[in-house]
Amino acid sequence: MNFRRLLALLLASVSLAAHAAFDIDTLMRDLARHTGGKARFVETRTMAMLDKPVVSSGELRYQPPDRLEKHTLEPYPESMMLDKDTLTLVRANRRMSVNVASRPEAQAFVESIRSTLAGNRQALEKHYRLALAGSPAAWSLALTPVDGAVSALISRITVSGGGNQVRRIEYQQADGDRSELAIEPIAGE
Repeated sequence: MNFRRLLALLLASVSLAAHAAFDIDTLMRDLARHTGGKARFVETRTMAMLDKPVVSSGELRYQPPDRLEKHTLEPYPESMMLDKDTLTLVRANRRMSVNVASRPEAQAFVESIRSTLAGNRQALEKHYRLALAGSPAAWSLALTPVDGAVSALISRITVSGGGNQVRRIEYQQADGDRSELAIEPIAGE
């Protein structure tokens, strides 16, 4: 065997070994190392009852392990804050809070985001079957609900990103409606 072939085989085996080592545990460890921060978002909701998608944008803030804020600026101001198990919605100067732990479907939805950001596999697997595709630089994590009540609402959630950054969250609802949240970290945050 000549030197070039040997080198090519060696490089291929190293590449395959590195790719094989990327699994859900590795992704969760990477995500758990994220220190939080701010990001811009654009959310596109496609609903059967509307002629065109609804697009909103704003800012996300994440403080590990369990504080997440979504401040919508366009098309109208709205804020959602998750602090531990309390979800608060502020819209048009009205505030509504709910304890998500008392609502299993809401808890499962919240955990899809919070537990992914925190790298908490155990919490994710209470509500979802996990399937990972890709590499450390470009990964996609599919979450399929295990509970019938949750799957009656959401058929699949796909979280994708690179490294320890979540860049996109897609929700496919059981009724065919879908939502896609594109996330762009704010430099220096």
